[in-house]
Amino acid sequence: MAATSVPMLWGGNLPETLEFYKTLGYVVTYEQHRPYSYGAVRRNGFELHFGPTPKELDAQRAHIGCLVVVDEVEPWHVEFTAALRAKYGRIPARGVPRITRFRPGQTRFTVVDPVGNTVIYIQRDEPDPEYGGAAVLEGLARVLDHARILRDSKNDDAAAARIIETGLRRYGTAATPVERARALAMLAEIAAAADDSSRVTQLLAQVDTLALSEADRAVVVDELKVVAALRDWLTTEA
Repeated sequence: MAATSVPMLWGGNLPETLEFYKTLGYVVTYEQHRPYSYGAVRRNGFELHFGPTPKELDAQRAHIGCLVVVDEVEPWHVEFTAALRAKYGRIPARGVPRITRFRPGQTRFTVVDPVGNTVIYIQRDEPDPEYGGAAVLEGLARVLDHARILRDSKNDDAAAARIIETGLRRYGTAATPVERARALAMLAEIAAAADDSSRVTQLLAQVDTLALSEADRAVVVDELKVVAALRDWLTTEA
């Protein structure tokens, strides 16, 4: 007997929530406001439903969410970032709503809607992660791979930040400038997602002290783009 599972998330301000998903290419299939709020959206054959948010619950701290498995994840991220940039004038990478950055070779990304619901889009053939970091790596490089898994697979920025900070204390003096740049950029990105501008400022100042050669800068070009974007954000926030 066939069965279908439909995730139900918090609705929050339902019109605002449904409008957000329309921006991402979903179609609203149901909207009700009395005697209680309830909505539904559909895209590519799957649905998301939204029920009333309990008054005593901070939905942004509830970490309610679901997984959406797709054949190729990168085109979804490209489409979503373009749509969100058109709507907000920028790609929302901090606070709510937001979308996580997509790195080459990545097999998942996360969208957090205006309520705080988390929807993780995962590539169907995603390999099992090597928790603790890839065995072929060592030192800070392995720590960063472990942190990447915590961020991408577990959506746990707090744990990833703790892992990186511990790794910097343990391996920082022996790490290469490239490894340190990657570590500091990741920590700054996590701090920005938490709207901690003072911490971002501290971390970017540490990036400025790194002795990066031109060859190093070519290796960490993506991380330096993140740093530049965060500088722009700090200027906007000031």
